[in-house]
Amino acid sequence: MKKVFMTIACAVALLKASADEGMWLPMLLGEQVYADMVKKGLKLTKEQLYSVNKSSLKDAILLFNSGCTAELVSEQGLVFTNHHCGYSAIAAASTVENNYLKNGFYAYNKDQEIKSTITVQFLDRIVDVTKEMEDGLKELAWADRMKKITDVGKGITDKVTDQGNGLTGKIYSMFKGNQYLMYVYKTYRDVRLVGAPPESVGKFGGDTDNWEWPRHTGDFSVFRIYADKEGKPADYSRENVPLKPKHFLPVSLKGVKDGDFAMIYGYPGSTNRYETSYGIKLKNEIENPSLVGLRDVRLKLMHEQMIKDPAVKLKLASNYASVANYWKFFDGETKQLKKFGTYEQKQGYENTFSKWAKGKPGYENLFAEYSKSYAAWTPYSKSRVYLIEGVLGSPLAAYASSLLQVEAGLAKSGSTGADIKKLLDAADANRKTFQESEDIASDEKILAMIAMMFYNDVDKSQHPAGFFEGIKATFGNLDDETTFRKWAKDLVSKTMILDNAKWTAFVANPDLTVLQGDPAFAYAAAFVKNYNAKFASLYTAFNTKNAELGRAYMKGIMEMNPATAKKMYPDANLSMRVSYGDIKSYTPKDAVKYDYVSTGKGILEKYIPGDYEFDLPAKQVELMKKKDFGQYIDKGRNDLVVTFITTNDITGGNSGSPVIDANGNLLGLAFDGNYEALSHKIAFDKDLNRTICVDVRYVLWCIDKLGGAKNIIDELKLVR
Repeated sequence: MKKVFMTIACAVALLKASADEGMWLPMLLGEQVYADMVKKGLKLTKEQLYSVNKSSLKDAILLFNSGCTAELVSEQGLVFTNHHCGYSAIAAASTVENNYLKNGFYAYNKDQEIKSTITVQFLDRIVDVTKEMEDGLKELAWADRMKKITDVGKGITDKVTDQGNGLTGKIYSMFKGNQYLMYVYKTYRDVRLVGAPPESVGKFGGDTDNWEWPRHTGDFSVFRIYADKEGKPADYSRENVPLKPKHFLPVSLKGVKDGDFAMIYGYPGSTNRYETSYGIKLKNEIENPSLVGLRDVRLKLMHEQMIKDPAVKLKLASNYASVANYWKFFDGETKQLKKFGTYEQKQGYENTFSKWAKGKPGYENLFAEYSKSYAAWTPYSKSRVYLIEGVLGSPLAAYASSLLQVEAGLAKSGSTGADIKKLLDAADANRKTFQESEDIASDEKILAMIAMMFYNDVDKSQHPAGFFEGIKATFGNLDDETTFRKWAKDLVSKTMILDNAKWTAFVANPDLTVLQGDPAFAYAAAFVKNYNAKFASLYTAFNTKNAELGRAYMKGIMEMNPATAKKMYPDANLSMRVSYGDIKSYTPKDAVKYDYVSTGKGILEKYIPGDYEFDLPAKQVELMKKKDFGQYIDKGRNDLVVTFITTNDITGGNSGSPVIDANGNLLGLAFDGNYEALSHKIAFDKDLNRTICVDVRYVLWCIDKLGGAKNIIDELKLVR
């Protein structure tokens, strides 16, 4: 095993980081970056931020369920994260009779904690494996390199895998394939729900307030990690005990002030700060508008049914929340990219690069190649978005598409009875899961609207052959929405996927003709097969070529700007990062200034009894009107601070990340960005970028005063 990588590789960012931009690798902080953190107010040493041999902040930070961040806050394995990160577990634990999603839930002792399917991962160590990767890929053409890269990586990660201790390795490409780091994780599988506020608190403001400031959302949930008696990862068992962590975060009751130092640890999912002007043009003109339009339709049709019936709302809650979150994001992203002229800025930089690259083999033709690559794919890009976000946005169609594996098995001449049974058993299990969250009324409307949108919006030459002609022959004029409604109603009434008797008969006697004749399967299969036959290879070639060009472009940038090597960061890729900045107010437009905190006063101002997004528990209204805030009050404001904003650089995946003060104490939980800077995946705005965080004092008030779970408060190490 190579020694743990502790020195930064010589690499350069596309643009030198400015203001509080940067998602830094905490174990690879350069002296310039660390010095800047200290200058801003940090009181901790580098070793306290990240250490392999001693406990450090990194040991309190968790990758939560492979898509969010969480933090340990007690010596008994207690974990804080966002409400929307724990949403699926809360919904799964809920029933109409015990609706924890609606009413909230707190375990007043450990026996009341609820089993979940959540897993968490601790970062154990990091190893630089660039040489091993390159040795395994040397002298290969790019296409062959891409085919072999997974196998080479697996050969490296297999050496650290230790299932008994929960250890696995994952290799991350940094700087577009110019560097490779292996993160070694320890995974814990017994994670239990401890607490969550009522949904009216955890999602207060709903879609209206999503990505907006000021915000008044109590976006938190509480879990606990369990291990076996030796502290090792284990499957759920009543014999397991709370994990004793290497490090946990003390919780600060001191509050925040404008200008205070703030640091955020976590697992940001993805950025593409090195995107080319070609990529931004495609995103602005085709990908984002298509995605937003399709999600808008799906959300409206789900919402119509959710407000009619609490059982339907519970059934669709998780899917709706997932679709809604990035519907608004991608709409805002396009607006901000256009507002700030990001496309033109990228073009300017690319022109500078091209002048430098003249006469340099490997670099001088990069943008001519980019132009060809995008020209070859762009005409088909809308069709792909409409398949993924539209056709397969229907839960029924998405499940039906999974039966393509059954079709392949039935059609294969060498398939045995055992092979078919295995496929059908999996399909049957997946169908049960699908049925648990399927709402036929909304899905039928989604099927109709999406099919009509595909017909109208996607070039006719890219339609599945004969599909829409079949609808016309049976149901009528394709310019009439009623035609698509009739088709969808017929599909839903006849598919065996929604008919238990027909499904049982098919599983007992699987027949290829019966499967292919099923209207739901025929619909999904027509579009998936059409894409696979016409466009999948084009998309693969597009991605492969762009990856090759991106690696070369990044390498060229390094050579062009070697002086900036001391302050750089790679794109986010769900590897642990730290960002730092200030708690800070801002001015989004002329004559408007936003304070750096929101308070209980604002909650009561927004409160609308019975409203879908702005209702509140009666107890909360009563306590807030009485100003019964206890030890969580902000004395300077004589109110309860609900949320605050910082200048930290984050993105999706940072949800639930701890906001940490200069001394390593927990101030709050990051949960959102602001609408004025939704271009942050592509371009960081040094003036307008803000991270929205729920104040930990509001979290504790909700747990204690609103939820009555003082037992949770008693576990914490409070700093006053």
